[in-house]
Amino acid sequence: MTPSKKGRKPRPDKSQPLLRQLAAVPEMLFAGAFRQQYGALCFRHGNGGSEVEILVITSRESARWVIPKGWPMKGKKPFEAAAIEAWEEAGVRGVVKKRPVGRYTYLKELDNGDVAPCIVDMFQIEVTEISGDFKERGQRILEWVSPDEAARRVREIELKSLLVQFEARGRKKRDRG
Repeated sequence: MTPSKKGRKPRPDKSQPLLRQLAAVPEMLFAGAFRQQYGALCFRHGNGGSEVEILVITSRESARWVIPKGWPMKGKKPFEAAAIEAWEEAGVRGVVKKRPVGRYTYLKELDNGDVAPCIVDMFQIEVTEISGDFKERGQRILEWVSPDEAARRVREIELKSLLVQFEARGRKKRDRG
């Protein structure tokens, strides 16, 4: 646990694995309700349609591999918010599934240094448009990788599982030539 000044809440030591961080400050995990976020599981068909590629991006602060996600947006449905996050964070648009394809949990460090447990509902987006001009361009690295490679890169165990088990849903399978 990081040393704290008198009267301040202890903060987790980020050099420790996630479970050790939780063990050091359990009151931060259970102090409030889980917060909701919406994520975009963006994919495209590569290699003539026979392979699926998943989009992973780096986070702005820690440069670790994540998927586009964000907070609910007033006046937007969850799948619309996920699509907006994909556009703003990665410059991709496409066909969005209206129902979540899964969910995962993680700890989000807020701007004030507090840690909030979050539930992320994931919405599948089959990417049809990629732009080099988007809001967070230059703040993130984007890469298209296999579902297995995407799972290796992300930290959250539940997200790893979603990526390894990923299957494109709802569209007819393309000719495999």
